Amino acid sequence: MSQQKVSIWFDTLCPWAWMTSRWLTEVEKVRDIDISWNVMSLYFLNKDRTSISVEYLDNAKLALGPLRIITKAEKLYGSKIKADLYTAFGEEIHLNKMKFSDELNKKVLLKMNFADDLFNFAQDVSLDEAILDSHNSGLTKVGEDVGTPIISVGDVAFFGPVISPAPKGEEAGKLFDSVVGVASYSGFFEIKRTRTVKPIFS
Repeated sequence: MSQQKVSIWFDTLCPWAWMTSRWLTEVEKVRDIDISWNVMSLYFLNKDRTSISVEYLDNAKLALGPLRIITKAEKLYGSKIKADLYTAFGEEIHLNKMKFSDELNKKVLLKMNFADDLFNFAQDVSLDEAILDSHNSGLTKVGEDVGTPIISVGDVAFFGPVISPAPKGEEAGKLFDSVVGVASYSGFFEIKRTRTVKPIFS
């Protein structure tokens, strides 16, 4: 069987995207997949929606800082750096409960030996065009009525899967096989049920 191409669109703000990303890193261990990591922004997605609170939008706007850093790092060091930076930011945001701040950006970049190179790009609004390009490339595949995460398997994309906790080992592989299965049917669009748990990070 040939290697399966998989893409994920994430915002560092979203705990559900983090869960999905951790599942995919587990799938990578048990299935032959090649993951492409792509930024999207919940701020840009929701900024014109009157139903979204100001507090949420303010935090989503702060989350542009890490997205700008990841976007600039890709320009400087190539696309593979995005997975490592997303993991580093996600560990601090979702596991260590750090807020979006200069302190967060400095800690992540210091850990990855990029402190002097990338820190100031968190405020570089000129990078937002590239973020939007990536953001729109994901939405184009699934439509406007979704959030993050978005994944694509081959040419078919979905919102989700929304999972908690992220399965590990062969269990992660079996879930991926199921996603590949539904992706193979052109008429499949949605399965959904009410969430009964919050993100379980352990």
